[in-house]
Amino acid sequence: MSAYRALTRVRCAGQARAYHSYEHDRTPPYTDAENAILAAAITHVPTQGFTTTALVNGARDAGYLDVSANLLPAGGFSLIKYHLVTQRLALGKDDPPHSAEEPKNVLRNVRALSLKRLRANEPIIHRWQEALAILAMPSNIPESLRELALLSDEIHFLAGDKSVDTSWYTKRAGLSTIYASTELFMTQDRSVNFTETEAFLDRRLEGAQGLRTMVGDVGRWAGVQGIGVINSLRSKGVRI
Repeated sequence: MSAYRALTRVRCAGQARAYHSYEHDRTPPYTDAENAILAAAITHVPTQGFTTTALVNGARDAGYLDVSANLLPAGGFSLIKYHLVTQRLALGKDDPPHSAEEPKNVLRNVRALSLKRLRANEPIIHRWQEALAILAMPSNIPESLRELALLSDEIHFLAGDKSVDTSWYTKRAGLSTIYASTELFMTQDRSVNFTETEAFLDRRLEGAQGLRTMVGDVGRWAGVQGIGVINSLRSKGVRI
């Protein structure tokens, strides 16, 4: 499935109209109990990974019985999605949306917001290849693509992009591909303060010519990269 088709399916749901971030619910989709468990469990990810063990320890920390982790039957994927959702929503907490901007300013803002989101992965970057493998499992790909599409839309919305023509789709599809590839690059970056990741992001943004022409195949990226990551982790003895 192409990124254009994936984004169209998620966004439009059969309706031909523009869609902006301010039109969808920005409240995290969790009950109080789920949020308490996930918020506590995410602190265990650096040492225990995106695992059921981290969820059980999170339940204990939040004052719930171990069995309460069953409220999140998706296990590690529940933790990954929590990270994706909360970090996406965090982008707009400190920085309100820019007003309608000139294209060059939108691109500058897109870069800053993309980098901010990438840096939110720093505390768990050594676990992120495991997360990518889980995200790329066939049963998880639709929701993974949906979150990637929502992140791309959020970044463009906050950056001041107010386009309502077909470039709405191409810009978001392009950024989805750029962000996904940069995130993967970051998992292998050993440079100080991830300077090579920042340079990689800059090259991809420049190569996309302001996100006007690039329409990436995010579905294919998820499948190919996911298979590579899974095989790599299995070769190291990780049970996936």
